Amino acid sequence: MRKAALALLFSVALAAAGRAGAVSPRATVLVELFTSQGCSSCVKSGALISALDQRPRVLALTFPVDYWDYLGWRDTMAKPEFTERQKLYMRALALRDVYTPQVVVDGRLQAAAVDRETVDKLIRTAERESGPPPQTLLTKGRFVIHAGAAPAGGAAVWLVRYEPGDQSVRVLAGDNRGQTVVEHNVVRELSRLGVWRGQWLSVRLRAPDDRDLKTVVIIQGLRNGRVIALARS
Repeated sequence: MRKAALALLFSVALAAAGRAGAVSPRATVLVELFTSQGCSSCVKSGALISALDQRPRVLALTFPVDYWDYLGWRDTMAKPEFTERQKLYMRALALRDVYTPQVVVDGRLQAAAVDRETVDKLIRTAERESGPPPQTLLTKGRFVIHAGAAPAGGAAVWLVRYEPGDQSVRVLAGDNRGQTVVEHNVVRELSRLGVWRGQWLSVRLRAPDDRDLKTVVIIQGLRNGRVIALARS
């Protein structure tokens, strides 16, 4: 009875959210930038990500990593979990090592974040090859995904909270000493909510640490990292 009631609630909420624009279709392509304030090659990558994020069917997020901190400047926004996320992509994409600045598109395509044309090609490829997503609903306190076709091995469900817009940091040491690094849509919180294996799933969400943060839930294959659905608040 409880599951049936929740399913009914989901259907009602889905219809209402659709009218309000709260349901995010899988037309959106996810672009993830892995960068560091201490990386001399990364200074212009923030401008690239900001420009990409202006496109109506793209969500661009920045994940600052911490493995360049030893060069003399401790990245003020980096977290070890962001480095671990990049390492997951390294293994899924059969890369030899992690590097910056790197963009990962749709969880399955990657390139150095230095050439707009190359990244544009990856986005167009992701748009062409995008399949129908499972139905999702994201509200202030809950995320729901309907039953559907899950990838082999299941899909990880990630909760991301990010600070929208540009953030500027004056670097005082290291290779970028004296420069101002601008980063766009910087992720502040990252946590895995669980695994979706094709069955109806409802997850209660904790409140963000900062009420100004925006929320996105990413559903992607556990084995290959491919993004199959996005839900945005």
